[in-house]
Amino acid sequence: MTRYLRTALGVAVVIVLLFPLYWMVNASLQPAGSLLKPSPDWLPVNGTLDGYRSALSTQGGHLLASLAVAAGTVVVSLIVAMPAAYALAQLRFRGVQAFVFALLIVQMVPGPVMANSLYTLFSEFSLIDSYAGLVLADSTATIPFAILVLRAFMLSIPRELSEAARVDGAGYWRVFRSIIVPVSRNAMVTAGLFSFLFAWADFLFAVTLTTGRAIEPITVGIYRFIGNQSADWNAVLATAVLASIPAAVLLVIAQRYVVAGVTGGALKD
Repeated sequence: MTRYLRTALGVAVVIVLLFPLYWMVNASLQPAGSLLKPSPDWLPVNGTLDGYRSALSTQGGHLLASLAVAAGTVVVSLIVAMPAAYALAQLRFRGVQAFVFALLIVQMVPGPVMANSLYTLFSEFSLIDSYAGLVLADSTATIPFAILVLRAFMLSIPRELSEAARVDGAGYWRVFRSIIVPVSRNAMVTAGLFSFLFAWADFLFAVTLTTGRAIEPITVGIYRFIGNQSADWNAVLATAVLASIPAAVLLVIAQRYVVAGVTGGALKD
């Protein structure tokens, strides 16, 4: 009975996850206007790639912009979060718990509040409509989460490894580079993946900190594309399918690292 319930639950989860994806792909392949019929087709019998041609011609630059912003966010997040997590997990000093609590509080700040505050600040430093501005804005949300994920993993690393290296004359940075970073590979992939997915799917910072004159991530591109092409739903959904591909590919490639990174800090001797 238990096995049957697990199987049924697994099938239900697959259906719930795959049905929206199937319908999105199906709609993107149907001719313009076919989705407005009283009974839409369940299969793209008269399928067309016009939607994808339109999406690539109008949204290709937005896809590249999102890719650049997401990759930059991953780099900045890991550069800041790795040393911070190492200090919080492996070094002994006062105020560790207070700092961790502050990281949790930061993640509770509403997004619109942060976006409006960053807009005022970035306007003074000419960071509106810039890759640097979007990367820094997304990093404000991803760095605290990355620190918490990495710290949870690094707490499971035996202190004896660091102490043995210190006895042999290695400094803190040498211990960090030679021991902590290689051991924390799975956790780094996990934190980097979540940072990438957040930056890739971000809409609030993207629409607040861009005007459409210089750069425009894909989330804002889809939003404005819907406004301009409200009758061409196959092109809109083709854009959504293209925007889902990078995230899906990364999830498939990195899934085993993510499982190991998430569960690595769950148990501690």
